[in-house]
Amino acid sequence: MPGTVLLIAAAPVGKGRLVDAASVLPVLAAVPTETLAGTPTASIVELADPLDPQTVLTRLRAAAMAPGPLTIYLIGQVHLDRRQRQLHVALARTTTATVRYTGFPWHWFTQELRLRPAGSTTVIADLHTDQESWQALTAQPLDAGPGVALYGRIAPPARRRAPAIPAYMKAVATILRSGHRPPPLPLHQQAAAQGLGDDAPDLLPAHDPSAPSSVSPVPQQPQPADAHMDPHAAITAAVEAGRHGEAASLAASWEQSALRMHGPGSKDAIHWMEVRADLARFAGDPARSCEIWLAVASARLTSGQAPDSPEVEAAADRAHHLWDRIRDAEAVRALGPALVTLRRQVPGRQRGTLLLAQRRLEQFHTQDIPRAVPAAGPQPTVRTP
Repeated sequence: MPGTVLLIAAAPVGKGRLVDAASVLPVLAAVPTETLAGTPTASIVELADPLDPQTVLTRLRAAAMAPGPLTIYLIGQVHLDRRQRQLHVALARTTTATVRYTGFPWHWFTQELRLRPAGSTTVIADLHTDQESWQALTAQPLDAGPGVALYGRIAPPARRRAPAIPAYMKAVATILRSGHRPPPLPLHQQAAAQGLGDDAPDLLPAHDPSAPSSVSPVPQQPQPADAHMDPHAAITAAVEAGRHGEAASLAASWEQSALRMHGPGSKDAIHWMEVRADLARFAGDPARSCEIWLAVASARLTSGQAPDSPEVEAAADRAHHLWDRIRDAEAVRALGPALVTLRRQVPGRQRGTLLLAQRRLEQFHTQDIPRAVPAAGPQPTVRTP
């Protein structure tokens, strides 16, 4: 099956740059496509110094939906936002004061990759930190989500002011240029040995949930029908086979079981609502997906979560994103008022979301199909073999 590769090299422009992230892209570009992916054929999407977190999210979301193995090569720097202390990957416009609005939240990786089959996704990262993010990552190890393998290097704050060289990722690229891709763990070990000194203080995450040694306890899930069934694996298999109705029915069954066992607003019930929302998007039904994400946001708010909590903002952003994809005028008008109401309470990180929703809803009251608005900023480069 063809693979997918997502290359992300991101760092702020100016004095806030800790790493020369894009300097490794020419070396990675020289690696054969099939070697980067670990598959006979693959497609590659490259994001060099992206400006907008929504651009990164769109490309990540598309890569996560692609069948077959997915490898993400990530080079950049991470910071905590001042308000919620959440980890973000800095983008071109990111500053210390604006990281919450201009950086890419790390939890978006885990959100978008969560429904991929276990063992099909690998993240290889070369990340640099400031003092705050370093302390946070030494206290709480970096995680890309269940079922996602994460290998890489996290560098401590540099003493020099000049941007650092992503030595770990350059070593990865050098090894892969031979045309042979070792398994992830040996590749990680070789890159760390070649790119870093023996006494380097860097953190070297090597987490593979599919490896026997990495298996950790999993919280008990509600059991609606088959006590031995892996619900996520069964749902993923149905989606990959194009049986979207079957996948939705499975998720709905587990949601009903969670509601009976834990009640509305519980963590398990909301999880299965989110799964159903993603499944509707996979099935090409943005209106249904938007409707469910609106319900998720409402459920989280009703359960007592703050309007600016990452989970509530993520639900609102996804509802808005799917609503923007709806082209049926009746569906736009039906869902628009609920979205406008939600945006008044949960504006999210992007400025002007309420105004954008109001304008589009007004436009659909006078015409059926809005004019397409070009996305701001440079478009990413897509390479195919």
